[in-house]
Amino acid sequence: MAKTSALPKYVQVSEMLIREIAAGHLADGARLPPEREMADELDVAVGTLRKALAEIESKGLLERVQGSGNYIRHKPVIDSVYAFFRLELLRGGGLPTARLLSVDCLPKPDDAPFFGDALQGHRIRRLRFLDDTSIAVEEIWLDGARAESVSTKDLSESLYHFYRHKLGLVISSVEDRIGVADLPDWTPDAFGLTAGRTVGFIERTGWDAMQEPVEYSRTWFAPDRARYVSRMGKG
Repeated sequence: MAKTSALPKYVQVSEMLIREIAAGHLADGARLPPEREMADELDVAVGTLRKALAEIESKGLLERVQGSGNYIRHKPVIDSVYAFFRLELLRGGGLPTARLLSVDCLPKPDDAPFFGDALQGHRIRRLRFLDDTSIAVEEIWLDGARAESVSTKDLSESLYHFYRHKLGLVISSVEDRIGVADLPDWTPDAFGLTAGRTVGFIERTGWDAMQEPVEYSRTWFAPDRARYVSRMGKG
């Protein structure tokens, strides 16, 4: 479990399990260890674990059989805080966390696609982790008309969680374009790779529930630490 996550501990546990299920590490029909044993392995209280299991049960990913145990159930579409986060560790899965680098309101970049009528946007730069491994740096732009201001205290690991619960904004669909690019000059030393190094690159546009483009982002990721994974139509 992440030591500095802003998300509640039970949400961290449920999201970790969801990503392990999606990665195939927890097979359909697999029986989970006894709850006390599992809580010890994850270093959480039994009550926290039970709350996390109730969360994934509500999403249709867990079946509780009285006197037998808890069994994994796969489904094609999963409601998850990190549903649109496509980077995984090379082995698969990994709990996403983020270290905020900066938040600024600035004129939108000239090379960005259209993402709202406002001339300015909220620029958010972060260092991303999976478990304890730094895997990417990212720059997200939110259309300035969607929020009067965005501050560091507003942001948790999942921006989409912030959008939904603080701004009433739901990102309903995204388009990702994958390639390679050089790390930007603001790459922090903590990433372990220097600016100008060629790495994997994701360019994303996000649309709201009315299919209006509202967000644009760029993510540079280390291909020797993480890979981009998209699963479609997998039962």
